[in-house]
Amino acid sequence: MSTEQSLIAPHILDYTYKRSLGPILSQFFTGLRDKKLVGVKRKDGSVLFPPKEYDPDTAESLDEMVPVQDAGVVKSWAWVAAPRKQQPLAKPFAYALIQLDGADTTFLHVVDGGSESAMKTGMRVKARWADETIGSVQDIACFEPA
Repeated sequence: MSTEQSLIAPHILDYTYKRSLGPILSQFFTGLRDKKLVGVKRKDGSVLFPPKEYDPDTAESLDEMVPVQDAGVVKSWAWVAAPRKQQPLAKPFAYALIQLDGADTTFLHVVDGGSESAMKTGMRVKARWADETIGSVQDIACFEPA
């Protein structure tokens, strides 16, 4: 009779560090807290939103912050008909790439469009801000048709 035992080694995967924000992202998150959006101007005059510390194409350092509007255009979207509990809305919604007025890039956020048939590429949307803002991307609760 053999007595085999399994060796068990518990392992917990944690990321116990925090990233410092630095001057660019600090302005971005402070703006979110204050319900204001800012991007960063690239050397060619285009505006990145959300802002980055370095130009993703040239690696040049960026530091000229510019205001961006809290309304824009849906460039692409995908409908979520049956949201899971960890998703941002408990009812059907769209994930969308949104180009805000004043920005030259898109960013991913949530659109509470009401229904899949109401969603359109090219539709205008406006931010719906959270009641309490803390300096998080979740300060924008979602976007809704403008």
